[in-house]
Amino acid sequence: MKYSSRQQPNKHWLLKVDWILVAIITLLAILSVTLISSAMGGGQYSANFGIRQILYYILGAIMAIIIMFISPKKIRNYTYLLYGIFCILLLGLLILPETPITPVINGAKSWYSFGPISIQPSEFMKIILILALSKVVARHNQFTFNKSFQSDLTLFFKIIGVSIIPMALILLQNDLGTTLVICAIIAGIMLVSGITWRLLAPIFIAAIVIGSSIILTILFKPSLIENLLGIKMYQMGRINSWLDPYSYSSGDGYHLTESLKAIGSGQLFGKGYNHGEVYIPENHTDFIFSVIGEEMGFIGSVILILLFLILVFHLIRLASRINDQYNKVFIIGYVSLIVFHVLQNIGMTVQLLPITGIPLPFISYGGSSLWSLMTGIGVILSIYYHEPKKYETLKD
Repeated sequence: MKYSSRQQPNKHWLLKVDWILVAIITLLAILSVTLISSAMGGGQYSANFGIRQILYYILGAIMAIIIMFISPKKIRNYTYLLYGIFCILLLGLLILPETPITPVINGAKSWYSFGPISIQPSEFMKIILILALSKVVARHNQFTFNKSFQSDLTLFFKIIGVSIIPMALILLQNDLGTTLVICAIIAGIMLVSGITWRLLAPIFIAAIVIGSSIILTILFKPSLIENLLGIKMYQMGRINSWLDPYSYSSGDGYHLTESLKAIGSGQLFGKGYNHGEVYIPENHTDFIFSVIGEEMGFIGSVILILLFLILVFHLIRLASRINDQYNKVFIIGYVSLIVFHVLQNIGMTVQLLPITGIPLPFISYGGSSLWSLMTGIGVILSIYYHEPKKYETLKD
């Protein structure tokens, strides 16, 4: 009996699942629930967010399993429809008045509330934008027969054109953190899109120069930034409190100073599970890393970071083995999202980066954030499940 290298024998569906990815997400889920449950020990909450996170993970896992059985080709066909729907949902948050369905939460109208469930469209938009950009890149390269600087410039503007609408709608919600995530997604996808470095290098250098100039202007001429860019004073206060948190310890710098105190007090091995002593408001969300730093110490923090590194390495390895560019670009875009989230979240808790309100992926409490991430995992499981496998020639 013989199989050619292009043939794929029938296999049970369980053998076509990326179990390594499933195992990594399961470990992150266990760690997430453990840390969130420990954060409840301070008595500052009446609800048990650990139980809620379990329910969020169960629903997210169901979503991922359903998506896994949908072929990437079908997902690709509905990409632009999903893109349009979520752009409309984002626009609705800007134009609709405050109602029980579109409430203002923590000073922002970024959610649709349906009873006990709140959906934040900007979280899902990140995944849908990766799908849309993957389709743009794949179609452009498929129909570009003579690659040139002009064709690369055309692709660059296509990527920007698709990204600018959701980015603007999210920025108008004063959600700077998600806007930065989208910028990271765009950068990651451009790197693997085939655009020449003669075009990308000047753009990236210019972005760095502009970003640095904005930070310096915030420090020395904040009124100019507020008037020209519409950035609110409280957002600029985050920059000041990041550079000198102890001068703002009773205001904008409070979370950062307490986070530094918690992580530093954990030392090498931590204080032990549920033995956190430093009070940090809402530490089960954006500042969940301070919980592991205090209770599990440097060792526990390194283990978590290594787990994220294993996840990123596995996804990059998977992307390198895939021939279909649409699938490959999606995985790299998703990796860009994860890497930026991890670096930004951990960086802001240890004063390496300013506070932007970006959660730690798969760890921080939150339904919309977790569901959007699990949606992306579902797409990657679908890519792995439906990717033709190559087998060596078998002989009886």
